[in-house]
Amino acid sequence: MRTALQLVRAVCTFIREFAMRLTHLYNDLILIIGTLLCLFSIASHADTVPPDIAKLFPSATRIEAPLENLAVTPVYQLNELLGYTFESDDFTQFIGFSGQTINLLIGLDTQGIITGIKVLTHNEPIFLHGLGEEAMFGFISQYPGHSIKERFIINSREQHSADNTYLDGVTRATISVLVINDTIIASALKVARQKLDGFLAAQPHQIRHNFYHPMSFEQLMKKGYIHHWEVSTEEAMGISSKLAQKVASVTNGQRDFIDIYFTFVNIPIIGRNLLGDKEYDRLLEELAPGEHALMLFNKGQYSFVSEQFIPQTTSSRLSAKQGGFPVDVRDIDFYSYYPPSFAIDIPAFNDQRVFRIKSQSGFDISQPLNLKLLVSYHSSFLSQQEYAFPYTSEPNNELFEETSADITSQDQRPLWQKIWLDRSVQISTMTLYLLFVIWVFMAQHSLAKNQTKIHRLRFASLVFVLFFIGFFTQGQLSVVNIYTLLLALGPDFNITVFLLDPIIFILWMFVFVTLFLWGRGVFCGWLCPFGALQEFMGMLAMKLRIRQIKISPTQHKFGQKIKYVILLGLVGCSFYSLTLAEKLAEIEPFKTSITLNFVRYWPFVLYAVLLLVLSLKIHKVYCRYLCPLGAGLAVLGRYPLFKWLTRRQECGNPCQLCRNKKCAIDAIEPSGAIDYKECIQCLECLVTIESPKLCVVDKYKNKSIKVRKVT
Repeated sequence: MRTALQLVRAVCTFIREFAMRLTHLYNDLILIIGTLLCLFSIASHADTVPPDIAKLFPSATRIEAPLENLAVTPVYQLNELLGYTFESDDFTQFIGFSGQTINLLIGLDTQGIITGIKVLTHNEPIFLHGLGEEAMFGFISQYPGHSIKERFIINSREQHSADNTYLDGVTRATISVLVINDTIIASALKVARQKLDGFLAAQPHQIRHNFYHPMSFEQLMKKGYIHHWEVSTEEAMGISSKLAQKVASVTNGQRDFIDIYFTFVNIPIIGRNLLGDKEYDRLLEELAPGEHALMLFNKGQYSFVSEQFIPQTTSSRLSAKQGGFPVDVRDIDFYSYYPPSFAIDIPAFNDQRVFRIKSQSGFDISQPLNLKLLVSYHSSFLSQQEYAFPYTSEPNNELFEETSADITSQDQRPLWQKIWLDRSVQISTMTLYLLFVIWVFMAQHSLAKNQTKIHRLRFASLVFVLFFIGFFTQGQLSVVNIYTLLLALGPDFNITVFLLDPIIFILWMFVFVTLFLWGRGVFCGWLCPFGALQEFMGMLAMKLRIRQIKISPTQHKFGQKIKYVILLGLVGCSFYSLTLAEKLAEIEPFKTSITLNFVRYWPFVLYAVLLLVLSLKIHKVYCRYLCPLGAGLAVLGRYPLFKWLTRRQECGNPCQLCRNKKCAIDAIEPSGAIDYKECIQCLECLVTIESPKLCVVDKYKNKSIKVRKVT
């Protein structure tokens, strides 16, 4: 009996172990089959992922068709969603310096990380025919691996905040870089807000523009329209001992370490009460559609801007976020020309500033705003740390009303407006100089009576033109601008293309008007950086007593026609191929010498240097014989309204002093008349006539002189 029982147990044990082995074998078989299926699936889908998308998502195995309601392509690894790819042109229309958009293929994963960017199309001339495309690709390569929730700052002077992502710009390509940055961020934000979880979508609320009644500052505070952010000295010092040292050095025993008031002054009931109608209207003129104005008042010992803060830039201390997204707050320098003025009594503040929030950031004024004030301090002799004091504002719902506006249809602030605001100092300086030029031409006769004064003014002008207009602001006009304008004229003409560079735009407007007043000489003699550089070469030749090559009148007349032939060829070529015309425009040495500071491929540098060296022997040789821009201006300004360069009866017969000795550019005819289409209006002939010591006309009055025939 016992033996039979043991036999039964042995059989049961065998059956159980056999079943377990079958189970393990089955599981292994399933695993093997599944692995094979996965490998087969990857292999079968590998060819279905386009190469461009595969570079943005290397682990992708398949893609789906673009969504019907949004121009994005879902990217998968098997059944796992990796993210989305999209073309920036489907979401933004930021116009570059070429007059066209820069279309980018962008990869965005499910966490809002940029996986990669590929340039699909662009026509930016600075990259195509100047710096090279590698400079653009290098700038764009800084974005992959970063989240669109980060706060990107390009070419900042202060780079010590851990909350910011600092990117290097591209020298000489500021406008194109700004267009690329705005294109990447704006398009990626629109996709993230509509397709990714955890990303704040703009709420359908707008400001109640008809909501207004008079209120005092205290009433605005009580209603929560003005927010008060306060951190006492004791509270700040209690955070850490090292921070306490920084706080103590700032407050000097005062109790109010942080004491800031802030509000959105573009909201009528707030702005009109605080500023008054006149100042409120001035504020609205500064804002583009969809933008908001955040005004901050400081009463505390620690301000929201540092001592090194530059107006019209982003504060390194103050940062803002909404729903995890960075909100760009940039000073608009509202009180640069107008002192602070308020319509109601307000407390005494140390500083008041207005910051702009751009429309493209997707900021919703009806939602809470998270502010941080960064305080940097030394935790040790070599180590620096930061502490961020946070504050979250809760907006009052009375200020807003619902709207059905879609985020994708929100007005975006034009890039040209931002550029003009950012370069307001340069624009103001340029405007003052142009007023100076007008004064010189209006008062040229009285100025010419003082030879020393006019020479000093002209030398200072040449220095300003070369270094400020040329090297600093990149304000060198080019013949490319002429045929770009000719091609742009038509039903689809868009002036914003030309507004992207305010210095160039202002110069062209000024030159166009003065062409009909005084001729081409206003630009060629007083506004052209390369012309100024050639003139300095002429001064150097005079100092070194380099003997000049005298061009015969016949050769001179023939040489002057060359630039008109070049102009005709370039303009004609531009209608056939603008790209080819831009390459042929390299006959202008402006890009090599002024734009790129001679840092370029050696044939271009050699060409520009040879022209300058030749200028030592032939005064302004390029301007006289080769410049197609000068030729175009000469055609338009052939008959100026004012011909104020005084001529006497004896000029040309018998006197040839100005023609042979004073006019270095040979713009005086043998008859003594001024050839205004070639004259650069250096005013040397006028200085000679206005000076009894220089002009020799009186010596011929009572003398009979044989005049040699001029050929």
